[in-house]
Amino acid sequence: MELDDAYANAAYIPGGDAYPDKWAGLAAAFRAQAACELDLPYGESPRQRFDLFHPPRLAKGVVIFVHGGYWLRFDKSFWSHLAAGPLAQGWAVAMPSYDLCPDVRITQIGEQVADAIGVIADRVPGLIRLVGHSAGGQLVARVVVRRTRWRDRVARVVPISPVADLAPLMQTTMNMDLRVDPAEAVSESPVHLPAPDLPVTVWVGGAERPAFLEQAAALSRLWGCACIVSPDQHHFNVVEDLADPESALTRAILV
Repeated sequence: MELDDAYANAAYIPGGDAYPDKWAGLAAAFRAQAACELDLPYGESPRQRFDLFHPPRLAKGVVIFVHGGYWLRFDKSFWSHLAAGPLAQGWAVAMPSYDLCPDVRITQIGEQVADAIGVIADRVPGLIRLVGHSAGGQLVARVVVRRTRWRDRVARVVPISPVADLAPLMQTTMNMDLRVDPAEAVSESPVHLPAPDLPVTVWVGGAERPAFLEQAAALSRLWGCACIVSPDQHHFNVVEDLADPESALTRAILV
């Protein structure tokens, strides 16, 4: 399809195909030594589960990380090691999985993420900080526009390399499974939704595909929020700084 190449990431990243195995190994090693509760349910399907990582002292609040994968792949088990940064700063970290397309649509995934945040909010008191990468960036940006009972507890949202406009995906082969139509492209695209009345920081790698730089810039412009371009980072490693408690990305989330 016309825009397949524009949204291809692995082909433009040296060693891109090796990243999922790398992430899975780091995540498994982290879970083996972390204080965590695994596979906590928030819904009925087998994928509606979240992992909850606890800091060594009373948590200041909870950072909720929503993974990417174009709503088609991955789950929470690939990203556990990214909890290390916020945990070291005294925050609990929750990571939900969700059902994937084509079994569900993007709209339904957004509803599942909202349900997950509600259950997590009941488990961990205090402020909530939402972080999402790629498709997860769309999900966390979309979910804060909805009115929910936990909405007032959200202190900051950080969409990392978000797919903030779904319309271009209708011109990709992926859409055979995503099934985005014009109505859903409007209703679920953050660029078509009102900016939430809470702090938002868009984050993107400077070495990402032009489409992701453009999407990040568009969301920043339309929502009137900051857009941080992290020099030299690409779509796969831009999120890895979450594992560092002193990184600029971790600080931006917890500020």
